[in-house]
Amino acid sequence: MGGLLRHHDFRRLCAANAISKVGTGISNLALPLFAVITLHASTFEVSMLNTLQTVAYLLIGLQAGAWCDRMRCRPVLVFADLGRAIALGSIPIAAAFGAVTMWHLYLAVFVAGTLTVFFDVAHQSYLPRLVERHDLIQGNATLRASMSVSALIAPSLAGYLVQRFTAPVAILVDALSYVWSAIWLKTIRRGEPDTYRHVQQNLREEILEGARLVFGNPVLRAIGLNNAMTSLCQSAYMAIAVVFLVREVHLSPSSIGLLGSLSVIGALAGAVLATRLASTVGAGRILWITALINGLAFLCYPLTDSGWRLAFTMVAGFVTSACLMVVVVVQVSFQQMLCPDHLLGRMNATINFLYWGAAPLGSLLAGGVAQAIGLRPTLWLAAVGMLLAAGWLIASPLPTMRDLPTGDDGLPDASTAVSSGHDAAGRSSRT
Repeated sequence: MGGLLRHHDFRRLCAANAISKVGTGISNLALPLFAVITLHASTFEVSMLNTLQTVAYLLIGLQAGAWCDRMRCRPVLVFADLGRAIALGSIPIAAAFGAVTMWHLYLAVFVAGTLTVFFDVAHQSYLPRLVERHDLIQGNATLRASMSVSALIAPSLAGYLVQRFTAPVAILVDALSYVWSAIWLKTIRRGEPDTYRHVQQNLREEILEGARLVFGNPVLRAIGLNNAMTSLCQSAYMAIAVVFLVREVHLSPSSIGLLGSLSVIGALAGAVLATRLASTVGAGRILWITALINGLAFLCYPLTDSGWRLAFTMVAGFVTSACLMVVVVVQVSFQQMLCPDHLLGRMNATINFLYWGAAPLGSLLAGGVAQAIGLRPTLWLAAVGMLLAAGWLIASPLPTMRDLPTGDDGLPDASTAVSSGHDAAGRSSRT
């Protein structure tokens, strides 16, 4: 990690990433607190905020991958940062005139969420163009470590800002963080290669290439399906977590923020240990083992209550954050190493579509189910679903592997999956 931090451009990418993640973490808490405390929103209305933050993955997630493969990544990142700053910056401006409504919040988070789709796809595709392939695991681990530090700081800072200065001020800090991130990205010196131009600029065929890559490889397929189910259950929890802590556990905004910061220490530990665990335990094994541990730890969330039972949330937050961070570092590095450069955007978009596409469904379901049966029973359903999600990885070839597969392990790699899809398309066309 120290070697990569001496890399001029990587250091700036890392700084931009950390700064924007602090702001994002602040808004993730400030927005639902603003809706609950100031606008007196219902549980379903708060869950709709989470839904609209991620619904763009369902609408344009796959198309974004094909579009990003046709463009350079850095301009996409800068544009997305500035656009999110404008969208979220409109909330504190409207609040200053007493004109904020739930519909304004919905529109702002939808626009910011749409831009985040492009940012995430371009960000995952940018690292292999910035550092050498053999540095990808360290690069991803370093980025995730900086994100964990940001996530550690953000909830406590958000709780303080909301309680001391009000939620609109906290959201303004997030908007300014995106501007600062864009400035850091503009200072990166290394140029990108020319955008990839395909012989046939057919959006549908380009999207299918990414899907064939993911679903043609049994390990990538298991990862994608595990991602979808994990996201469904995690989003269900996040959609009602703040409402649960405010209305049933009776915590203040600053207490919720502090609780969130303490639990995210696990994410930092996971990012720091990911490289060592992958080499010691094996990159293949660590994926399904941590997914299983994550599911078991998630069962602690619905046991949370006031007093000493707050420890359940702290334990669950630490363990689940650590497990998810290890999985993300290993999984993303594997995707980047296996995938040809010209397919990075579409491969990342397909994986992101499965993960984030399930998120709005989880948020929407949680809001409706919580209205019908209550907050705590809904948390139990989410926890059981998270445990079952590990089954996709356990039923895959991963339990028989120490390391993640390459094209030499008898499993279809990216090139094989895509070329076989082209052959099938060609045969169908000739027929």
